[in-house]
Amino acid sequence: MTQTIVPVILAGGQGTRLWPMSRAARPKQFLPLTGPSSLFQKTLERVSDRGLYAPPIVITNSEYRFIVAEQASECGVAPAGILLEPVARNTAVAIAAAAAFASDRFGANAILHVLPSDHDVIVDDGYRLAVAQAAEAAAAGQLVTFGIMPTRPETGFGYIQSQAALGTGVQPVERFVEKPDAQEAARMLAVGGYYWNSGMFMLGAGTFLRECEALAPDTLTAARSAVSKAKADLDFVRLDEEAFAAAPNISVDYAIFEKTARASVVAVSFGWSDLGSWDAVWSNATLDAARNLAQGPVTLDGVKNSLVVSDHAHVAVNGLDDVAIIATNDAIYVGRLSEAQKVGAMVKALRADQATSALTEIHQTAYRPWGGYTSVLSGERFQVKRLFVKPGKKLSLQKHHHRAEHWIVVRGTAEVTIDGVMSELSENQSIYLPLGCVHRLANPGKIVLELIEVQTGSYLGEDDIIRIEDEFGRA
Repeated sequence: MTQTIVPVILAGGQGTRLWPMSRAARPKQFLPLTGPSSLFQKTLERVSDRGLYAPPIVITNSEYRFIVAEQASECGVAPAGILLEPVARNTAVAIAAAAAFASDRFGANAILHVLPSDHDVIVDDGYRLAVAQAAEAAAAGQLVTFGIMPTRPETGFGYIQSQAALGTGVQPVERFVEKPDAQEAARMLAVGGYYWNSGMFMLGAGTFLRECEALAPDTLTAARSAVSKAKADLDFVRLDEEAFAAAPNISVDYAIFEKTARASVVAVSFGWSDLGSWDAVWSNATLDAARNLAQGPVTLDGVKNSLVVSDHAHVAVNGLDDVAIIATNDAIYVGRLSEAQKVGAMVKALRADQATSALTEIHQTAYRPWGGYTSVLSGERFQVKRLFVKPGKKLSLQKHHHRAEHWIVVRGTAEVTIDGVMSELSENQSIYLPLGCVHRLANPGKIVLELIEVQTGSYLGEDDIIRIEDEFGRA
C-alpha cells in the first residue's frame, strides 16, 4: 500500500468519567494520563510518519481550538486543517465534514484513518500490519473498522460479530452489538467471533460520502454545506453553524456502519484502551509491587490495588485496598477503584446542583493561547490569580468596566502598556491598572513570565473583558 493516508483525529469529546481531572473545559484527551504527553499528542505522534501519513485533519469543539493548536505545536505537527464544530452533533456529521474537507484538499480517492484522540494505543508490528490491511481494503471500497480481541467480558464497549480472526486480514461485519450486560458479554467471549468496537476506522473519502448520500442524506447535506460555507479564522476552519446544527445528532455506527453493505473489520490484538474510567487507567499503567498506581505528590503505606493521583496537595494514604483517590486543587474524588464506572453518575449529580456545577465545567487552572491563569483566592470584591505567559506571547489589548488590577512580577520580564504608555517590569516589581484603563501584558523574554494578579471591584467575572485588539482573533 503506497497511497498516502489522511489521519482524521476526533478531538471534540467532553468525557466526565475521569473527573475531577477531566472536565468540560479540558477533557481527558488533553491530559497527560499515561506519560508526559497528552492522549491527543500521542495520537498525533502515532500518525507522524510522513512516508505513510499526510498531515492530519483535526475536528474539535470550538472551545478547544487553542489547546489543540498549542499541543500540536508542542509535537511539531502542523495539521492540514483544524475544523471547529460550532455545536455538538456526534460522530456521523463530524466524520462526514472531515471527509468532505479531505476530498477537497486531497482528492476523493484519499484514504482516511479516523482516530479518537482519547484512546491509548500501543504501536507494534500487529498495529502496523492492521493499518496496512485496512488501508488496502479501504482503497478497494470497503469501510473498515478495527475490532479489538476481547480479553475480558467487558460491559462498557460495543461489540462487532464477524468471522474475522487474527492474521486473516479484513473480513465482512456480520452485525454490531450494543453494550451487553455481564451475562451476554461472558457468553460472547466464550463462543468467540466477537470483538470490541474500537471506534477507529479506515475508509475512502469518496466511498464514505457516497454511502452517506445513500444512507444518511441529511447528514451529508449538513456536512457539505458546513464545509462549503466555512470561514477561516487564524489557523482554524470554522464550520458553518446553521448548516452543521441541522445535522442529525447520531453516531457514525448508527448512521452508516450498521446499514452499509461495505462494513468490514480487521481483527487485532495490539494494546488498546479507551481509558474510559479510572480503573481503565489503572489497568493500563505500570504498577508497583502492591499493584498501586501513584502519580504526583503521593505517599502510600500499606495500600494495595489502588490508584492515587494528585496534581496539587500531597496525598498520604494508609492501610486501604481497592481505592481510587484523585485530588485536584479544588475537588477530591474518593471511591472504590472497582466501582470507578460510577464516577459518571456522580458528575451528573454535581452538574445538576447549581452550587457544584462549575466543578464539572472548569478547572482552577484555565489555559489560553498566550498561557493561562490559576485562581488562588477569591472573596467579596477581590480575587487573586497566578498568570503565566509564554515567551513572545501577549494578551489582548483590553479594558474592564468593573475592576481594577494590580500585577506583581514573580518571574521573568513583563512588558505592560497602560493607556498607550509602555513600562518594563522585572522580578519583584509591580504596577497598578486603574479601572477603565486600556492595557496589555506581553512577555518579551525567553522564559515563562509569572505574575500575581490582584483584582478588586464590584464584578470580577471573565466576561468583563472588552478586547480592543487581539492576535488570536477574539476581539
